[in-house]
Amino acid sequence: MTLEFEPITLARQDEYNHRFDACLQAASDYTFTNLWGWAEEHDLSWAWDEELVWIKQGHPATCLWAPVGDWQQVDWPSRLAPLRDGAPIARVPEKLVAIWEAAGLTAKSITESREHWDYLYKSRELIRLKGNRFHKKKNLIKQFENLYNFRYRPMKESLLDRSLLMQQDWCIWKNCEASAGLTAENRVIERILQEWPQLKRLSGGVLLVENEVAAFTVGELVRPDTLVIHIEKGLGNFKGIYQAINKYFLEATPQALLVNREQDLGDEGLRNAKLSYQPIDFIKKFTVVL
Repeated sequence: MTLEFEPITLARQDEYNHRFDACLQAASDYTFTNLWGWAEEHDLSWAWDEELVWIKQGHPATCLWAPVGDWQQVDWPSRLAPLRDGAPIARVPEKLVAIWEAAGLTAKSITESREHWDYLYKSRELIRLKGNRFHKKKNLIKQFENLYNFRYRPMKESLLDRSLLMQQDWCIWKNCEASAGLTAENRVIERILQEWPQLKRLSGGVLLVENEVAAFTVGELVRPDTLVIHIEKGLGNFKGIYQAINKYFLEATPQALLVNREQDLGDEGLRNAKLSYQPIDFIKKFTVVL
């Protein structure tokens, strides 16, 4: 098997989404938005064959990611035979690992990639925030609603430039220039907002306080009932801003019963924040060496 890798482009977005929809698990890494948005930062490229799309990462380390397509219709022993050279395959969702094992494939190692696990939540729980475990978050939303003259609006083209300006303010507040990770994330957010009309599955929301953008979020329905939250940003001088934008966006997306809030990337503060919303499950991922 010879794979010819090429740049990830908007032109093949529909083709890619068709194969992504066939995957048994809709891991957030593999959405077209994330692949295209982060392609420059991680030096991502893709290769196509009759059944699958293969993803290659060049930065910070070179590796393959899991292939995308209908995993149940692939002759895995023959397809993976050329890859049995000890090179790692990263971010492999647990259901694909199970399929490989059922097909009789053996691995030198299967290692949990805990930093890349997706956090899954019930949308109704994040909206209602019932019980003692959510008391602090619900209280923050009440404070936000009492303190500020605000409006929630769905994201639309007329709000994109204002959201980009808010993102610049957020980066100044967070001193993005001092962090390679925040600088890279900022470039990705700018890329996604600038190309919003071309990214077909996105939706979002904006919180306006005194007619100024105070928070915005970007999501994507990856299954009819599952929403991935790609971006969520709020200015720190508004108490409860993050809890509020999360609640109002989910209320405006009633078809989403399940919410995927992506990974924590091994950041302890981010992990604690995601755990505090009481996930009901994870999409677990592994690094596999055949």
